[in-house]
Amino acid sequence: MRVLAALSGGVDSAVAAAKAVEAGHDVVGVHMALSSQPQECRIGSRGCCSIEDAGDAARAAEIIGIPFYVWDLAQEFEQTVITDFVEQYRVGRTPNPCVRCNEFVKFRELASRARALGFDAVCTGHYAAIVDGEAGPELHRGADTLKDQSYVLAVMGAEELPRVVLPLGDAPNKAWVRSEAERLGLGVSNKPDSYDICFIPDGDTQGFLRSHLGAAEGDIVTPDGEVLGRHEGYWNYTVGQRKGLGIGAPAPDGRPRYVLETRPETNQVVVGASELLSISRITATDAVWLASDDDGSDATDLFVQLRAHGTPVPVASLRRDESAGTISVLLEGSARGVARGQSMVVYRGTRVLGEGTINETGR
Repeated sequence: MRVLAALSGGVDSAVAAAKAVEAGHDVVGVHMALSSQPQECRIGSRGCCSIEDAGDAARAAEIIGIPFYVWDLAQEFEQTVITDFVEQYRVGRTPNPCVRCNEFVKFRELASRARALGFDAVCTGHYAAIVDGEAGPELHRGADTLKDQSYVLAVMGAEELPRVVLPLGDAPNKAWVRSEAERLGLGVSNKPDSYDICFIPDGDTQGFLRSHLGAAEGDIVTPDGEVLGRHEGYWNYTVGQRKGLGIGAPAPDGRPRYVLETRPETNQVVVGASELLSISRITATDAVWLASDDDGSDATDLFVQLRAHGTPVPVASLRRDESAGTISVLLEGSARGVARGQSMVVYRGTRVLGEGTINETGR
């Protein structure tokens, strides 16, 4: 196959591209320049898309022996990821920008350009696996459960599964990937992983939101409306947050309080006891379903994951409304601190069945 390999400049994508070549594919490397200010986008292991990363990607492609190009996707990234991130916080949701990036940049913009140029598939260094099933390709968890990234890939949709190559799906761990990079002489074997939000390299999410949304003072209240303090913007708070509430004393019984919800319409942050964070019903919108042979109605071995590296939660029942684009689940037990705007990914065992954006929760 003719394969377009996305090279971020890190060790994972470099090893994935090399593995694609070893598998006999005709590979071309491309680095997606996502930042309009690349000189400011890496602080140690924070951030990505820097000049350093572009250089590392080019050197890896040279060592592997594949053609290499740089595509400027900064405008697309700004419009579909950064702007969306800010707007989601404005409406009281907690977005996952990595999911958005995979949806609109890596598996829409990159994949569509690859098809237009005659490539058969896109190759990335994600820790997830494409498995040939009876009904066609299936997306599964990666072998390394600590690094598994199937959660952020579920949004790609069923139509992309036949056109994606994930060579690190069976990688046992990150140490093995680094040893492969060293064996291949790729020069990035010891490069630190990037983490946190790539376009906030200093890790100051509140400062970033403040610069985009400003300040808007409002009340911090209990569920029954008692005012406990003031805040400078509800977007600085997320469900499950305990520290930095700015209300001084704990509850009268001495127990700590947690953020239960934010209310943009009244500019309030609601806080309360930890047990009020537990929910058992979830409805997700903008649903993507990857499994044509499995509608999720059988709850056997059915789970949902509610955070990128969260613990899977067993599902008692699931209902899909295709016309409304929703997935509703009743959990066998409960989950805590579930925020609107995050992704809910549905699994049967290790297989990804579908995904949606959490819009409503209940007890």
